[in-house]
Amino acid sequence: MSDALLTASNLTRHYGGERDWLGRRKPLIQAVQGVDLSIQAGATLGIVGESGCGKSTLARMLVGLDQPNAGHVALHGGSRNDWGRDGHQQLHAQIQYVFQDSLSALNPRKAISAILEAPMELLLGMKKYARSRRLQELMEAVGLRPELLERYPHELSGGQAQRVGIARALAAQPQILILDEPVSALDVSIQAQVLNLLQDLQQRYRLAYVFISHDLAVVEAISDMVAVMYFGRIVEQGPASELFRSPKHPYTRLLLDSIPLPGKKGLRGESETIELPDPAAPPPGCPFAPRCANARDKCRHELPKLRPMEGEERIAACHFPVGEIH
Repeated sequence: MSDALLTASNLTRHYGGERDWLGRRKPLIQAVQGVDLSIQAGATLGIVGESGCGKSTLARMLVGLDQPNAGHVALHGGSRNDWGRDGHQQLHAQIQYVFQDSLSALNPRKAISAILEAPMELLLGMKKYARSRRLQELMEAVGLRPELLERYPHELSGGQAQRVGIARALAAQPQILILDEPVSALDVSIQAQVLNLLQDLQQRYRLAYVFISHDLAVVEAISDMVAVMYFGRIVEQGPASELFRSPKHPYTRLLLDSIPLPGKKGLRGESETIELPDPAAPPPGCPFAPRCANARDKCRHELPKLRPMEGEERIAACHFPVGEIH
């Protein structure tokens, strides 16, 4: 889209393939393959999938912590590769990362005040008096008492540490937050508080979120759009309300079937657990075919491409989408 704040085009990341010291070639692992994404200002894009599907690798490429083997990330239409050193620093300030375990991501030797001041000084060049004023604003914004500024990370609870992690990301005055499993390590009651905080901050600062999670209930609650990843690829994408109500890809339906409800094994009944394919030896055709109850010969030999679903604001990579007459 032309009004997209952030776009990712054909992002691809693989590991291995080189030879070891004995001359043996290491297996080539395709972590992310040909991903296209866009996110609008003030909107939330949720990315879901099982462990190992490539969600976190994608997140790291979006924020610049990992470099793609192919493809590029653009902010306001300008590719990261086109920015000079100063521009790259500016880009880094505008896209910030919130880690799953904020406590481990905070420097244990520094007080919270020093942790929060670092991005203000390094990325924005703020003077001391401006940083002091901004510290108070940040603590108020994330719901923490100002006296916590003199504490160290080990003195914080899990919820407090995650709020500090969010405050550190906000310190650079970003437009986009990449949130990688930001509430999965927290108790359920604290999860709700942090999610409410994120929604309040989004409205206050008109932030765009890329929200990475394996928890579909959380993603449904916070997302405007959702992308479903499997085996390094996006297999379905669309508005959260439509996607959760009527999945088009059988993998999305399997994920929904795995949501536990009282008295049920899943949202729509039982779902069979089948071992994931070997990433070093992907199956021909659709990578989900070995797990799909409706797979046909075409699925086993021809890789499906993302295509629009008729009459809906949705795309899916499936030869025989769920609910269509074949």
